[in-house]
Amino acid sequence: MDRIPFGIGRLDSRIGGGVPSGSVVLLAGEAGAGAREFVYTSAVLNGLDSADPDLFSLHYGDLHEDATPPNGIHYVSFTADANDLRGEIAFAMDREMVDAGLEPVEFVDLSPEFFQLSPVPHDWYAQSHRTITDIGRGSDRRGVLEAFADYLDEHAAGGLVLVDSLDDLLAAGREAVQFSDVVMLLKGLRRASREWDGLVMILLEKDAVTDRQLGSLMTAVDGTIQFEWETGGNERVRTMFVNEFRGVLSQLEAEDIIRFETEIHDAGFEVSNIRKIR
Repeated sequence: MDRIPFGIGRLDSRIGGGVPSGSVVLLAGEAGAGAREFVYTSAVLNGLDSADPDLFSLHYGDLHEDATPPNGIHYVSFTADANDLRGEIAFAMDREMVDAGLEPVEFVDLSPEFFQLSPVPHDWYAQSHRTITDIGRGSDRRGVLEAFADYLDEHAAGGLVLVDSLDDLLAAGREAVQFSDVVMLLKGLRRASREWDGLVMILLEKDAVTDRQLGSLMTAVDGTIQFEWETGGNERVRTMFVNEFRGVLSQLEAEDIIRFETEIHDAGFEVSNIRKIR
């Protein structure tokens, strides 16, 4: 089975080079626990593979023999434009890596569709450098879910799609997007991704949902990675663990791996320690 790399070297090496192609993955994290940095690192490192192989080799190493790099990288945001996101990523990671790694990344700003039915003033999100017609179709007032689906239908095949973030959709309010719509979106996305044969990763802040809602979202995707803070003595440690995950969890269980300790530094998100069942 072909695999698409996350871009996190020590994780990819443990799961046969990456994620089975055709997967939809939920990245659910506590605030500051590393989920967002995981997404940033995935975008930059996968971009470096084609844009600067030397930097990629330095920070990642060699791709697994079963790994197939994505044929495109798409960073989809419902509330931010490319300049905002590039700036955020540059704050989080080494500037040389970011400048090179984001060169192949296509940023997709769906804020016009997201905000158009809200009380947010039009000029705040449809400025001269990014008007509704940049993404929409003239005066066609598409909903944000329709705009999102249209973009994926056209660009997701064989690619890496990073969605930032699901809590934006959940916060849109009942009149715009209901929770049941989001669950159905994920279920449809999971089905469509089998044909696209790429990888879709969706960011979610855990505080945005109840435990029951999180459970509903998890059942609608192929796999979930959770990011949490742990406190032991005087230390706070970022940790990551994998929930039910097609083609991934079985490999971790075979090695008795239960949790990863992680770090965030200039090279982005990194697995620092692997906890095994003793």
